[in-house]
Amino acid sequence: MTSTAAPPVEESNAPGAAGAHQPDAPGQDGAPAPADRHARRFGLPVAVCLVMGNVIGGGIFLLPASVAPFGTISLLSFAVLTLGAIALALVFGRLAQRHPQTGGPYVYVRAAFGDFAGFLAAYSYWMTAWVSNAALAVASVGYLAVLFPAVGAHKWSMCLAALVVQWLPALSNLAGTRYVGAVQVVATVLKLVPLLLVAVGGLFFFDPANLGPFQATDQSPVGAVSASAAILLFSYIGVESAAVSAGEVRDPARNVGRATVLGTVGAATVYLLGTLAVFGLVAHDELVSSQAPFTDAVDAMFGGTWGGTLVAGAAVISMVGALNGWTLLGAQTPYAAARDGLFPKVFEKKQRGVPVAGVLVTVVLASALTVYNYTAGSAGVFEALVLITTFTATVPYLLSTAAQLYFLASGQSERVRRGQLLRDGVLAGVAFAFSMWLVAGSGYAAVYQGVLFLFAGVLVYALMSARKRRAAA
Repeated sequence: MTSTAAPPVEESNAPGAAGAHQPDAPGQDGAPAPADRHARRFGLPVAVCLVMGNVIGGGIFLLPASVAPFGTISLLSFAVLTLGAIALALVFGRLAQRHPQTGGPYVYVRAAFGDFAGFLAAYSYWMTAWVSNAALAVASVGYLAVLFPAVGAHKWSMCLAALVVQWLPALSNLAGTRYVGAVQVVATVLKLVPLLLVAVGGLFFFDPANLGPFQATDQSPVGAVSASAAILLFSYIGVESAAVSAGEVRDPARNVGRATVLGTVGAATVYLLGTLAVFGLVAHDELVSSQAPFTDAVDAMFGGTWGGTLVAGAAVISMVGALNGWTLLGAQTPYAAARDGLFPKVFEKKQRGVPVAGVLVTVVLASALTVYNYTAGSAGVFEALVLITTFTATVPYLLSTAAQLYFLASGQSERVRRGQLLRDGVLAGVAFAFSMWLVAGSGYAAVYQGVLFLFAGVLVYALMSARKRRAAA
C-alpha cells in the first residue's frame, strides 16, 4: 500500500475497508463511552451553536465601521457572500452524509485524492486553528481592559489576560465534550443577546437619514462590491465546524448538514441585520471613523455611555465562545489524521471524548505565539501570521469542494444520488468559486507566505508517510 495513492472508491466507504474511517461510535476508537459521564455527543442545538459560535467571533463588533466607507452598497456584498457561504455549507452537509466521521475536510479530501492531499488539508486547518486562537486572545484584551482597566496597565498584565482567555476554553475542552457543548451554548446565547438587541431593537430607532450615500467611493458598483467583500470574506470562516466534529454529533449523517446550514444562516442573519441597524442608528460620517460601532449604536438607542460596557462584555463572551469551539476543532483534525498514520500517534488518544494531545498542543502553540507577540513587540510579524491563516483556512474549503466535484463527475453511485446530480453539481461549483474568492481575497503576500508554510509541512508528511510504510511492511 503506497502512502500517496487514494484508496479505491468502492472500498473507502465500505464497512471495515482498509484505510477507511468508521464513525466514532460510543466506546469505539476513543470516542465517548456510555459509562463516561464527562463525554456526551452533541445534539442538533449544540451543533448549531458550535457553527454559529465559531463563525461569529469578535470581528462583528467592528464590521459596520469597516465597510461603511463604501456606502450601503456593502450590504449587497453581504448578500452575495451569504449565498456563497450557504452553498459551501450545503456541500459540507452532503459530504458529511457520505463520510460522517470526525475530521471533516481532511476525511473528504483524503477519500477523494489520497493521503498527501488529505494531509495538506489537515495540516493547514490545524495551523489555522492555533494561530487564529492566539489572534482572538490578543484581540480580546482590548475589550477586557474596558471591563477591568488594570488589565491594560502593562504589557505583562495584558499578556497574562490573553493567556487566561486561551486556557479557560482549553480547560473546558479537557473536562470533556459534555462541558464543551455546555460552554458553547451558554456563550452563543450570551453573545447573541446584545447583538440581537441592536440587530432587532435597533430597527425601531432606525433613521434612514443616517444611511449616507448608496455608493460612497469613486469605484464602479462592481468594484465597490468586490472591495467591501474582501473585508467581509473571512467573516464566514467556521461553517465547517460541525463537519470537523462529526464524530461527536449524534446521527451525524443527518444532523451535521442541518447544523451547518442552520448555523450559517443564523450567523448571516445576525451579520446582516446588525450591520443594517448600525447603519441606521449612527450617522454615516461618524460611523466611518467609529472605533466601536455597536457601542455607538446602543448609545444612540438609549443614551448614556453604558453601551461601551455592554458591547465589551459581549465581545469578550463572543471571543471566549469562539476559542472554546476552535480549540476543539484544532484537536479534531490532527486526531483524524493520526488515526490514519499521517500525524503523530499521540494526537490519537482521547479522554472524555476529547483528543487530549491536540487540545494541549494547540493551546501551548497559541500561548507561545501570544507571549512572543508581547515580548518582541513585533506586531508586524504577528499580523503577518494572522493574515497567512486567512489563506490556510481556505485551503481545506477549496480541496473539499474539489472532492465533491470529483465524486459527482466520476459517477460513483454510492456517493451520488442521480436525481440530485445537477443540483449538487451547481452547489459544488458555486462553493468552489466562493472558495477561490476567499483565496484571492487573502492577498498576494498571504498566499505567497501561506504556500511556504504549507510546503514546510511536506517534510512532516514525508517522515510520517515513511513511518507508516515501515509499519505496514
